[in-house]
Amino acid sequence: MQAIDFRHDILPLKDKLFRIALRIVADRAEAEDIVQEAMIRVWNRREEWPQLESVEAFCYTIVRNLAIDRSERADRHLEQMPADYDCASSAAGPLDNLVQKERLRLVHTLISQLPEQQRSIMQLRDVEGKSYRDIANIMGLSEEQVKVYLHRARQKVKQQFLDIDQYGLQRD
Repeated sequence: MQAIDFRHDILPLKDKLFRIALRIVADRAEAEDIVQEAMIRVWNRREEWPQLESVEAFCYTIVRNLAIDRSERADRHLEQMPADYDCASSAAGPLDNLVQKERLRLVHTLISQLPEQQRSIMQLRDVEGKSYRDIANIMGLSEEQVKVYLHRARQKVKQQFLDIDQYGLQRD
């Protein structure tokens, strides 16, 4: 295994780590603090780096655990995904743009209502583009469990979206 350099291998992960922390705690300042603390912890455990299979999974695990601890300690309820994740619209007119933004907001709201584990798995897979193996390492699950949780989360979001979009109904 090649030597791991903090500046080139770990520091570039901070934006991804921030998104994971933000997804869990739903507070920008808190997420920044979590990433900062995680970077310090990763640096303090630098003697373990050569034994790591994936330094990225190691960093994700630390951030996820810190975020969950802070979230539980503060007894926060997650709100919706921040609007920072807005995507450029290819819709033709203002009405189409408005409809697309409203649908995106609805999807973010539905995702934020998922259980933490499913929400984190969706974030890692669909936003961060992580492999099932990496997610399993980060979450401490088997690859099969990751696939099952991801499938269930997607199905739940899809069904709730269709119910609301077509009929204006929302199930709990």
